[in-house]
Amino acid sequence: MNVRIIILACWSIALGAQAAEPKTIVCLGDSITAGYGLDNPAAEAYPALLQDKIDAHAMPYRVVNAGLSGDTTAGGLRRIDWLLRQRIDVLVLALGGNDGLRGIPPEVTRSNLAGIIDRVRVKYPDTRIILAGMQMPANLGESYTTRFRALFPAVARGKHCTLIPFLLEGVGGVPELNQADMIHPTAAGQVLIATTVWSILQAALPHP
Repeated sequence: MNVRIIILACWSIALGAQAAEPKTIVCLGDSITAGYGLDNPAAEAYPALLQDKIDAHAMPYRVVNAGLSGDTTAGGLRRIDWLLRQRIDVLVLALGGNDGLRGIPPEVTRSNLAGIIDRVRVKYPDTRIILAGMQMPANLGESYTTRFRALFPAVARGKHCTLIPFLLEGVGGVPELNQADMIHPTAAGQVLIATTVWSILQAALPHP
């Protein structure tokens, strides 16, 4: 009888520990996600700020910052299999900005983003995917900027993802929210990015 009680108690503890295991949110992005130029990227980049919001709501999720400075959608496609070695419950896909700055054809960017999404869903079909849209400055030409801006909603529709219309909403082009290069957000800019992402992400995070 005592042995049975002990076994049941251990089983309950094990189940409780399993239930408490946090789910994983991966932010796959470039230097904006990585927090390039910030004094303390581990605390100031928007993935860390998302974790702060999650913790404040006592939600059982951990945020992984998979930002890599200079990364493109092609780079994300190459490294997604490595990231998929851990389970991904929610993917925030924030790549494409460097594609645009390098003048990569929007059709190529669109194909790479679709490839990343497909690989995630093959491995983890239930993963919720949030795609962050990007925009390019007007000096790249109206035709290019229009095609580039349109590719993100097109991928989101075609792949049934949730769309953040513009990752840098309220931040892009605002001098006081960007570093001297006018590309990378300051810590204050990152706060606004986190707010933009959270407005979409929160709805995708029901308590397990």
